[in-house]
Formats: sequence, C-alpha cells, structure tokens
Amino acid sequence: MASTKFTAPDGMPKKNEVNEFYESVAEADLQPLWVQKGIMPKEPPLAAVPFAWKWKTLKELAERSGELIPIDRGGDRRVLSLSNPGLAGQPYATQTLWGAVQYLGPGEVAPAHRHTPAALRFVIEGSGVWTLVNGDPVPMEPGDLVLTPSWSWHEHHNPGKSPMIWFDALDLPLARSLDAVFFENGPDQMVNRAVDPISNSELTYGTSSGLVPFGQIEEMPYSPLFAYRWKDTDRALSRLVEMSGNGRASLRFVDPTRGVDVMPTMRCSMHRVLAGSKTRKHRRNGSSVWVTFRGSAVATIGDEHFHLDEGDMFAVPSWCSLTIEATQDADFFCTSDAPVFEKLGLAREELLD
Repeated sequence: MASTKFTAPDGMPKKNEVNEFYESVAEADLQPLWVQKGIMPKEPPLAAVPFAWKWKTLKELAERSGELIPIDRGGDRRVLSLSNPGLAGQPYATQTLWGAVQYLGPGEVAPAHRHTPAALRFVIEGSGVWTLVNGDPVPMEPGDLVLTPSWSWHEHHNPGKSPMIWFDALDLPLARSLDAVFFENGPDQMVNRAVDPISNSELTYGTSSGLVPFGQIEEMPYSPLFAYRWKDTDRALSRLVEMSGNGRASLRFVDPTRGVDVMPTMRCSMHRVLAGSKTRKHRRNGSSVWVTFRGSAVATIGDEHFHLDEGDMFAVPSWCSLTIEATQDADFFCTSDAPVFEKLGLAREELLD
C-alpha cells in the first residue's frame, strides 16, 4: 500500500521545504524566535533558591580548615563559599553575589592581591586583625564593615593570638557573567605590622558625619572611606528604632563624599528588629545575602521559613518575598545587587502586606 505524502495547501511551503529551511537556519548558527519558549517570562524564573547556612556548621568547618589548610600563594585565602543548592554546584550564594566565611589564624598573613570583582568584609567573630587596602592599614573588629573595592590591593594580617572569622561578599558572579574578571598577585614584601587604631581613610573621611575636608575628594566609583565602625552603626540604629516606634529600623552605608552606595555594584545595609516585631513583607528583583549578627529571628523567604540564630546567613533570590520576625532583638547585615538594577533602570519592588 502506497504511503500518503504531506501536501501543503496552495500558497504554503511543502513540509520538506520547511525542514530544509530549519536545517539552513541551524547551519547558519541562527535560531527562529517563533519556536523559542520562555524567553520573555511574566516573572523572573528562579535558579537560586531561598536558603540558609547555619553558623554552627560554618564555624566548625572554618576552624577545621584552619587546622588542615595552610595559606600560601596557591590559594591566597582560606575561604568557604556559600553554594546555593539551586545553582548546580557553583560556588555562589545567588546568581550575582558571592558570599563566604574567611578564617585567619593567629600570626597568619593572607598575601596581597587585587581583582576587578569588588569585595567587602563584615566581621563576625575575633579581634586584632587588620586589612591593608591600597597601603592603608584598616583594623577590623566585630560588626565592622570593611571595603576592598574593585582593583584595590588588599592583604589581611593577624598579629594576635586568636583567630578571626568574617563574612566575605563579592560581585564575582556578576563580573564573570560580563567577562570582566581580572586578577593580579601583589609583591611578597615585609609590611610594617604596627597599626594605628584608625585608618587614614577614616581620618580623612570619617571623623564626623557629613563633613569632608576641602581638596581631598577624588573621583572614584567607590567610597573612599574603607571602614564603617560597629559603634557608629549601633548608635544610629538605636536612635532610628526609638524614633520609629514600630520596633524596627534600617540604614544604608554610603559614600560620605557623594551620598551614594559604597560600591557601584553592591549595596550594604544594616537592619534592627526588636523582639516581637516584624518587617514588612516585600519583594524586589535582584538578590541579597544576609548575616544574622546578633539575636534570633524567623525569616520567611517565599514559602520557606528559616529559624535564624547569631551568625546564620541566608540568601534571598530575585523576586522572592521576605519578612523577618524577631524572637530576640536582632541585627542583620545585608548586601545586595540593587545599585546595578537601579543604574540600568531595571529595579522593581513591591510591598505585599
């Protein structure tokens, strides 16, 4: 019995002609738009997922790494990166942000290097470590935010007798997606280990809020103030909470010379929620990584609930709703990619309560 062949209606191409057309398109490394699915979704599809990392585990493994893994020019840093389960094994907390814990033992030095991804440090535990940022020695203490902006030389020194653990955040995934990552090792040299209690950047730009000296402002894409001290942050949060009357307050770290975010790709903020109080439910595109600095709380990210204690870290993916309800007075450090979305005109945010 003879097979029935496909015959196109008058004016329509025959099936074999359509197949030949698609083959020609593929051979030319082209793709027809009309067969694409999901290019323009109604909302951002999630790759990263809401997730929390417990401080107990982070600290135990960081301390174990200090016992087993030396610091040398092979690795430069003893760092455990937050790996979001939704990102197929990549060492990223979200699709745009790297988050990690770094451990520096007594007497150790993490040697100098620089890279185009911008980085910041938020100190969780320990004392006596200092970071050399473009030649400026910056002491580090718990609750301090320390900046190492894009392409700035930086190295970490621990002259003391106890270790320090801090939170690292970088815009590394974003820089990689833009093919913009460059890296360079610094010279191995002796550095004066006598450190003043206050850095040059603080003497110049941080002596008094809202005041900067004439003739000192340089055109930089990042804040010239490299350290934001916990005592100042704590005092400001206390005043804001008292003024708010609703048991919560938030502040943003800014460049003192321009009033903009400390770095062009990362926003840094601090949030205080008193016991029994709750933040407003909201969502925004772009992502964020949070550190529970003090207290305890329950964070609801999308449909997931995470019980948080001191030191716990969590990731909020793009367009996931977030609320935080404190079970004890709690302080949170947060870094996000919000400046990028705002500069590109892509920022979107919704209040949901």
